[in-house]
Amino acid sequence: MSPAELKASLRLPVVAAPMFLVSGTRLLIAASKAGVLGSLPASNARTSKQFEEWLGTITTALKSDSGPSKPYAINLIVRGAESRRFMADLALIERFKPPVVITSVGKPGDVTDRIHAYGGLVFHDVATLRHAKKAIESGVDGLILLTAGAGGHTGTANPFALVPQIRRLWDGAILLAGCISDGAGVRAAEILGADFAYMGTRFAAARESLASSEYKQLLVTQGTDDILTTDRISGLAATFMRGSIARMGLDPDKLPPRIGLLQPGLPEEIKAWRDVWSAGQGVGMIDDIPTTAGLVDRLEREYLAALQR
Repeated sequence: MSPAELKASLRLPVVAAPMFLVSGTRLLIAASKAGVLGSLPASNARTSKQFEEWLGTITTALKSDSGPSKPYAINLIVRGAESRRFMADLALIERFKPPVVITSVGKPGDVTDRIHAYGGLVFHDVATLRHAKKAIESGVDGLILLTAGAGGHTGTANPFALVPQIRRLWDGAILLAGCISDGAGVRAAEILGADFAYMGTRFAAARESLASSEYKQLLVTQGTDDILTTDRISGLAATFMRGSIARMGLDPDKLPPRIGLLQPGLPEEIKAWRDVWSAGQGVGMIDDIPTTAGLVDRLEREYLAALQR
């Protein structure tokens, strides 16, 4: 499958982005069945055994008796590629053959060759032009551009600057991440030169996500001004909701400094992602907690309306 064939197989050119501790099998399956590309991080499974069970569940749920199976994606963190867990997860990916593997936090390297060997696509996270060039050299099929305001580990580049510059030097797939919350934003990403919109925060507020009820309520009530970008919570620059930080008894404007490389200075009992919750600046567009199917229906209506403008 090529990126163009993948796009043609979808109802909308949208990836429901993999979110740590938020994207599970229910959200992935619901998104893929609704006609967008569902995904989840392999690391959301506590063990490789559980990951194997999840892949089996996904494969069965998305299988079709009348045509091709619905496509889906698995996110694999490639930093620490020598670890036992990484090798076990990669072997499972080769066995179950997800159509798309999203690589992040490291060099895709040999992973790209191993995914290509079974016919899969590799999309890699990048936040700068320099990192994009390195990923292109490694043979990836798509670049996920983490631009300013994107949820989770984020970038600082404006998409109006980054997308055209990358498009000038590469004709591969571009996935744009950063504050896309409605169908008009999906269409705008295409007009700018991207092939897919990469949406995380909007899907975190779907009923099928693993986010807690309190987390989802914050996604509804927090706005763009409530998003803080800091490296003092996860060790890397990432976006978090001020309300989530405050609920843990921390002052968002006076967070403890890092105590070492990638090592935040938070109290040991407070963990990023588990206790302090992320969102992108597009959170200000979230007013409800719909089903994934209902959300995709809405995105399609908005997208089609944008096509008519």
